[in-house]
Amino acid sequence: MNGQTIRTLTVEQLNTYIKDYLSTSPLLNKVVVKGEISNVRVYGGSGHIYFTLKDENSAIPATMFGGASKLKFKPENGMKVVCTGRVAVFVRDGQYRLYAEEMEPDGIGSLYIAFEQLKAKLQKEGLFAPEHKKKIPKIPFSVGIITAPGGAAVRDMINVTRRRFPAARLYLYPSLVQGPSAPAQMISALRALDESGKCDVIIIGRGGGSAEDLWCFNDEALAHAVYECKTPIISAVGHETDFTICDFVADLRAPTPSAAAELAVPDVNDLKKQFGNVEKRMLHNLSMRTDYLRQRLLALSQRPVLQSPKGYFDDRRMAVARSEERIFNIFGNRIEREKMKLYAQNEKLNSLNPLSVLGRGFSVAFGEDGKAIRSVNELESGKEFELMLADGKRKAVAK
Repeated sequence: MNGQTIRTLTVEQLNTYIKDYLSTSPLLNKVVVKGEISNVRVYGGSGHIYFTLKDENSAIPATMFGGASKLKFKPENGMKVVCTGRVAVFVRDGQYRLYAEEMEPDGIGSLYIAFEQLKAKLQKEGLFAPEHKKKIPKIPFSVGIITAPGGAAVRDMINVTRRRFPAARLYLYPSLVQGPSAPAQMISALRALDESGKCDVIIIGRGGGSAEDLWCFNDEALAHAVYECKTPIISAVGHETDFTICDFVADLRAPTPSAAAELAVPDVNDLKKQFGNVEKRMLHNLSMRTDYLRQRLLALSQRPVLQSPKGYFDDRRMAVARSEERIFNIFGNRIEREKMKLYAQNEKLNSLNPLSVLGRGFSVAFGEDGKAIRSVNELESGKEFELMLADGKRKAVAK
């Protein structure tokens, strides 16, 4: 054509040329694009995120290398985001795509999205369940405090505790309360105080700050550590309007560190008033009981038995004498009846006694074997036998 020779390119050369061309474009080297993400795929080993960014009329494939560790929230299908990155061509496929370096939710901060996602996850797992909340002791004699050692929060908690309940022993466990290293230190402090068994209640918290400053209290591992504690936990993070995941998992949430100290220990002056009221009620009840017993004792002392004991004993003696007389009469009558029964039985036995016949002139003959002789045939002539009469026995001979 027109005497010019057209160079023939390979596909790789063409794609490489396009890649180099796009890489020299200032607009495409740093572009900010918003749209809806779909087809999200996250690779666990590398943390790379592959997705499609689209709007009503168009779509572009996108990649965010190591995005899982960079982002504070989890990208989900249908989420509207704003991505900052560059447009480049992947030579092998000849497909241009957006390589995102940053990603923010469109209209809502990434920290807020991450907070709501973690909150929903832990609530589903039951970490916020009211039935798991432990009761804060009414009179704790030892309080553990986990916070930064040099901050105003620790001074406020110490001052409030000393003013309200000087008898409480404080165990201060210093820890970072800001930054990426803070969750691990707070977890270590929680476990140390909880396993020591020295604390009746533990306060964990810090003063106010930005959402980024308080973000370490939204750590998932810290939430599980608070949930697993056997000691009641009071969370006191930031100001009254600040809420963290730690607040939802803890057994009690305090709006400020000072308020946490007030919730943890009672006011000694209130205790004195309560004890004073209890003492008054006890003394009143004791006085009423004493008056009642005194009146009862007075009534008993005025009874006749105490006024004239001799008359009382005489009455008792007469009662005993009458009882004795009744007993003798009962037993006398019983003995007479038994005598009559015995006499009748004796007469009956006498009438049946064969020996009683002998008294009327009869006699009984007994052989040498001691048996009664019933027939003359049992007596041979010259045979001896014994004859029993009413008043004795005699030997006899048969003839």
